[in-house]
Amino acid sequence: MSEFLKFAFEVLSQIVYNLTAALAAAARLLITGWKEYFSIFFTYFPTLGILGKVLSALLMAALIAIAVLAVFLLVRSFVVRRRLKKDRTDNAELYREIGRLNRQVLNLIEEKNKILALKVNAMGGTEHIPYMGASALTEDVLPTVGNVTGIPQKGGTVENAEIHVHNGSVSAAEEDGAATEASRFPKLTLVDQKYMDYVQPVFDDQITLEELVDCYRRFACTQMHLYYSEEIIRRFVAGMSASKLLVLEGISGTGKTSLPHSFSRFLENPATMVSVQPSYRDRTELLGYFNEFSKRFNETEFLRSLYEANYRQEPSMIILDEMNLARIEYYFAEMLSVLEMPSHDEWVVDLVPTGWENDPKLLFGGKIRVPDSIWFVGTANNDDSTFTITDKVYDRAMPIELNDRADPFECLPQGPVRITSQHLMAMFEKAKQDYPISPATEAKLEKLDSYLQTRFRLSFGNRIIKQMHDFIPVYVACGGKELDGMDYIVARKVLKKLESMNITFVRDEIRGLIEYIEKVFGKSNMPDSKAYLARIQNLF
Repeated sequence: MSEFLKFAFEVLSQIVYNLTAALAAAARLLITGWKEYFSIFFTYFPTLGILGKVLSALLMAALIAIAVLAVFLLVRSFVVRRRLKKDRTDNAELYREIGRLNRQVLNLIEEKNKILALKVNAMGGTEHIPYMGASALTEDVLPTVGNVTGIPQKGGTVENAEIHVHNGSVSAAEEDGAATEASRFPKLTLVDQKYMDYVQPVFDDQITLEELVDCYRRFACTQMHLYYSEEIIRRFVAGMSASKLLVLEGISGTGKTSLPHSFSRFLENPATMVSVQPSYRDRTELLGYFNEFSKRFNETEFLRSLYEANYRQEPSMIILDEMNLARIEYYFAEMLSVLEMPSHDEWVVDLVPTGWENDPKLLFGGKIRVPDSIWFVGTANNDDSTFTITDKVYDRAMPIELNDRADPFECLPQGPVRITSQHLMAMFEKAKQDYPISPATEAKLEKLDSYLQTRFRLSFGNRIIKQMHDFIPVYVACGGKELDGMDYIVARKVLKKLESMNITFVRDEIRGLIEYIEKVFGKSNMPDSKAYLARIQNLF
C-alpha cells in the first residue's frame, strides 16, 4: 500500500508540475516574455539594413497584435459565459410568457382540429389521433413537441424543463404569485408608503395676501436670484383665485417657467415639471394607460403628482412646460371638463373601469380625485413651432403675460412660508367680501359691454364675469387698484377676441373704441386695454 501511495504522489506531483509549467509558459509567452522579445529586437535592430528594420518592426507589431487578440478573446469568452449564465435567470419571466402565448395558440389549433375531426369522421374510416393541446402546458414549463402532443421525442427531449428562479428560497412560481398580488399602480403605491407615517408640518395661517406677495418677491430675490415686479406677482396670485389653469405667455427669458417653480418652492411644496411634446394627442400622455398585456398601469409623473396632492395640505402645482407645442384641447380636454364641474365632489377622473382590492388607498373604484389644492400652470411661446391657444382654453384659463424682465433690487432675506390651501382659499373668499367690485365700476363695465355688443357683436360671457368677480377683489387685496385689475381682465379676456375678427372691420372701429374707453373710464385709466388695442391696430 505504501508503494501505491508513493506512486500516486509522484504521478500527481508531476501533473501539478506540468500544469504549473504550462501556465507559467503561457504567462511568459503572452505577458512576461515581452521584455526578452524586445531585448532581442533592440540587439539586432541597429545592425539590420533598411529592409530588415522594416520587416523586424512588422514582425514585432504582428506579435503584439496576436497577443492582444488572444487576451481579448479570453476575456470576451469569460464575459459571454457570465452573461449567458445570468440570462438564464433573468429570462425566466420571458419563458413563462412564451408558455402562456403558446397555450393560447395551441388552444386555437385545438379548436381547429376538433372542427376538422368532425368533418373527417363524417366522411368515415379515420381513427381519432390523440391530441393533448394546450392543457399539457403550464406557465412555468418550456413548450416542447413532447409536452404538447404527448409523443416522446428522441434526441430532442428536454428534461426538467421547469425553471426555478432562486432568490433565497423563492421559485419562479412563488415569484409569479407575488407579482399577482402586487399593485397595478406601483408608483402610486409608493406614494402611499411615503405618507404612511407622514406628520403634517406647522403652517403659518396668519399671513395676508399682501404679505404673501411681498414675502414671495423677497424670497425669489434672495434665495433664487429671480426678480419679479409686484404687479406680476399680484396678477399671478389673483389668477389662482380665478382659475385652476394659468397660462404664462411672453417672450423667452422673462421667467415664465421660473415663476411657478419658485413660487412652489416658496410654499415648501416643489412643483412637478411636465415637458409637453409635439406628439401629445390625448389624455394618456398625461394620465397614462392600463397595459392589458402586463396588467399594470403605465403611470406618469403627472398622475403621481396629482395623486400625491391628495395627501398634501399645501397648494400643489403641475407645470406644463411649452404647453402649446401640442393642441391643448386634445391632451388636456378631459381635465378642462372636470375643472368646469360646479361641485368639487365631481372633480374625478376615471383611470380604469373597476377597482381592485390592492389598488392605492386614495383610488376609489378606479377613479382619482382632482383635489382643490392643485393648480395647473402652463407656459406658452407664440412662434412657428407652436399651436395657437384656442378661445376654449383662454375662456377657462387665466392668462398672465410676462414680456419684461424686472430690474434687480436689494431686500431683506426671506425664507419659505408654509400655508395650507384651505387658508389660501379662505383669503380669496375674504378678499371677495372685503373688496367687491364697486357699483361705479360695475356701471362702467356694463357701458363697455353694451358698446362692444353694438359695434363688434362681442359680449362678456358669464364665465368672464365670474372670473372678474374672483380676480379683481384678490388683486386689490394683494395691493393693486380696482381699475387696474379690471383693465387687465378686459385686455386679456375680452379684447383678445378681436384678433379673430374681420381685419378691415376691426381696424376701422378700434380708434373709436379707444376713445370710448377714455370717455367712460378716464384718459389716465385702462392703459393695458388701450395699449393692447393700439397693438392690434398696428398689427392690422
